[in-house]
Amino acid sequence: MTQSKHVLVVKTSSMGDVIHTLPALTDAAAAIPGIRFDWVVEESFAEIPAWHPAVDQVIPVAIRRWRKSLIQTWKSGEWQQFKKRVGASNYDGVIDAQGLLKSALLARKARGPRFGLDKHSAREPIASRFYPFPQSVDWNQHAVERVRQLFAMSLVYALPKAPGQFLLNKNNFPKGLVRETPYVVFIHGTTWPTKHWPEDYWCELAQNVNQAGLNIVLPWGNEKEKARAERIASASNQAIVLPRLSLAAVAGVICEAQAAVAVDTGLGHLTAALEVPAVSLYGPTSPLKVGAYGMGQKHLTLEQCPKGNYPVTDPKIFAPMTPALVWQALERQLKQQPVS
Repeated sequence: MTQSKHVLVVKTSSMGDVIHTLPALTDAAAAIPGIRFDWVVEESFAEIPAWHPAVDQVIPVAIRRWRKSLIQTWKSGEWQQFKKRVGASNYDGVIDAQGLLKSALLARKARGPRFGLDKHSAREPIASRFYPFPQSVDWNQHAVERVRQLFAMSLVYALPKAPGQFLLNKNNFPKGLVRETPYVVFIHGTTWPTKHWPEDYWCELAQNVNQAGLNIVLPWGNEKEKARAERIASASNQAIVLPRLSLAAVAGVICEAQAAVAVDTGLGHLTAALEVPAVSLYGPTSPLKVGAYGMGQKHLTLEQCPKGNYPVTDPKIFAPMTPALVWQALERQLKQQPVS
């Protein structure tokens, strides 16, 4: 497969998982001149693969939406259209980088030798039965490195020793959407209730940031997050709640930030991919295998917090990760960035 030129990637979700796949494409493009990729991805993340220069065609799917109404999906013709589109090319390789039964079934609709994780490496071992060429990849490493190894073994090239590179060109994203500079982005929204950093902690941190002469910018993805953003902004003298934006526009806002503070969520991984300094807050999860990957990233975990008696917070798991502690970490990140 050293002469592979046209490869299909199946990595549908989540946002962080999709972003973690980008460095593998960078490796492959450097090792195999002229290689091009198509990518099957959930419709809500369809902007992301196109940001990589080695990607030609993005093929969106809507598994999350389709499974809510299978009859309507069939009647609409969307599934048939997907099968026609993904089966239109003869690929030199089809790589399922997800390791799930659903992704293995999607990959099976494409034409070309199929690669994926073996039964000891995949999140759902049954998925490995659908690959003629399953690969063994050690679990005990970061997700970015696992995907890089899967691609290197599937496409037969030497894995680079240097850290993975996302290769996102910041000039591709909208600029100047926030005029109130300099600013710090607060990435406060996440799907798990226990991953949320307490709202009153965000409000106190906002005051620290303002006292340092910096504005605060708050993105949001749904009405609940918007309401939280507005409450945090109300505790600040200099805060902007963004309008609803595309992912590319949010990326443009993050690109121009001095730094960011993020919970364990997709936009935190995007911040890392854009190499914007950030402090990422981890409570019930660990950054060791799925943490923000990139230059200038500070992971703050509960193990790093001083022991003691703290006021009750919601969620209570984050009580020891106080605004003072987060501000100290953020201040160190800001000192590495010239104020623009």
